[in-house]
Amino acid sequence: MLRSRRRILLATVTTLVLLSLGLSSCSSPIPRRDPTGEVFPSVVGQALSGESVRIPEDFAGRPIVLLVGYKQSTQFDLDRWLLGLSQAEVPVDVREIPTIAGLVPGMIGGWIDGGMRRGIPSEDWGSVVTVYRGASAIQEFTGTENPMPGRILLLDPSGEVIWFHDRGYSVGSLNRLREALDASAE
Repeated sequence: MLRSRRRILLATVTTLVLLSLGLSSCSSPIPRRDPTGEVFPSVVGQALSGESVRIPEDFAGRPIVLLVGYKQSTQFDLDRWLLGLSQAEVPVDVREIPTIAGLVPGMIGGWIDGGMRRGIPSEDWGSVVTVYRGASAIQEFTGTENPMPGRILLLDPSGEVIWFHDRGYSVGSLNRLREALDASAE
């Protein structure tokens, strides 16, 4: 009888997972858009180090660069941005924001975050903030059409987007981000 209940439970969970995956895969991409001049939507994420982070509220009073990724394959682009910002010594806080919408990812978020922790040194865990429940607000803000390149946003101290880029890393785009940051400090 116990085996029968376990099989029913397993079948139910499997059906729900497959149904959720099917429903999320049917969603239409949201057209890409440039949100420059708009305030970033208020969302809550969790840093890989465990802290709850409110975006943009926890960064009020200082500019910040958000590196938003919608797919795991975006990581290569975001890594180039991180390296470029570091090598250029751009004087700004940076947070990587894996943005993962859907019922199933939210249910297995701990497992997903654990996988990310295995690939990121523990001293960097605080700079990676995963957003599950507020993911759709961010997706609507920048669009999900062609999700491969990261969405790079420079927010001013009030949370307004003052620079946006979604076409992949380049030295020219890094220089333009730096120029926007310098102009905002004047």
